Parts: sequence; structure tokens; C-alpha cells
Amino acid sequence: MTRLDAMAAKLAALGGDHGVGSEGPRAAVAAILRELPGADGADLFFIRRADRPTDPWSGHIAFPGGRREPSDASLLATAIRETREEVGIDLSSGRLLGRLPDVPAFLRAKRSGLVVTPFVFALPGDVPVVPNVEVATTLWVPVSTLARGEGKSTFKLDYEGQTFDLPCIHLEPGQHRLWGMTYRMLETLLDAVR
Repeated sequence: MTRLDAMAAKLAALGGDHGVGSEGPRAAVAAILRELPGADGADLFFIRRADRPTDPWSGHIAFPGGRREPSDASLLATAIRETREEVGIDLSSGRLLGRLPDVPAFLRAKRSGLVVTPFVFALPGDVPVVPNVEVATTLWVPVSTLARGEGKSTFKLDYEGQTFDLPCIHLEPGQHRLWGMTYRMLETLLDAVR
């Protein structure tokens, strides 16, 4: 059994539907794992969103994904479509490992009403990544590094005259800060596969 097979077994225990019939604004993301031949373990895929004034998560580290479109049959279909559009990865060549619990989105420290559903996929190996204009950069991070808590820290966020200490993970030392909604999703994923 590979490490990905062990993760899949643990994620299957979470169960859950694919968000069909959910009310209100919805979005879905894809947490993508790969295990390369001869590698010491699986890697997890992240994007850094492009800096855009109309994007409330501009510049953030995230999983590929986005809002559900009326033409999407389910939130799973949303995650697959958005991943293909944003980074050119066709998840039909991968394996759906499971669905993590929904995560409410916050904008400017207030609940936005948007709910995001994360799906976890495994790819059979390396795949080409072709980012679109919504993506500034992509990175693969070893799951073992994340599980050991490397780069975990806090940072100060000033908002409306108050300072908040928020948890984060510094990826590729000092280059990227993962925090917020993606941080919460990652913690849930790591808890599920430990």
C-alpha cells in the first residue's frame, strides 16, 4: 500500500456527499496530491492567486477552485472545471480520495455567506501545469513537511484599527504565506490523514 492509498483510506472514513442541493453561494476547490516514483512521500499542490483588485483573495496561497456555475452538475464538477481552467490539470486522470468538511468564507473579518467545499484528489504522477491569468505561481509542497509543522508561525494582521495574531505557514522559507481559509482546510486534511 502506498502512502496515498493510506491517505485515501483515512479520507474515505470522512464520508459526505458532494454538496448537491446546497443553498446560497457555493464554491469548490481541489486539494491535489501526487506521489512521484521513488519519492519519499506525497506532495500537495498550491497556487498563489494573481494580484487583482477585484479578487478579495488576491495574492493568497490557495487550492485551485472557484465559484459554482449554474452549468456545474455538482460542487465536485465545479472543483474539476475550475482546476482545469486555472492550472490546466485534468482531474479525470486522477482519483477522488474524499471530501473535506465545508468551510465558510470570511471577507474583511466578516462571514461572506460563501461556503467552500474542498475535494481531495490523487494524481498518478507528474502532470503539466499551465496557469491561467488568475494564477501568479504554483508550487508542490511535501506533505511530510506540512505534517511536521515546518514553517508554522503567526503573523499580525491590522484591520479596522485592531491587530490580530493569525496562524500561518511559511512555504519555501519566506516566499509564501499560507493562512486563512486554505490554512483551515489544510489543517483538516492533515488531521484526517494522520
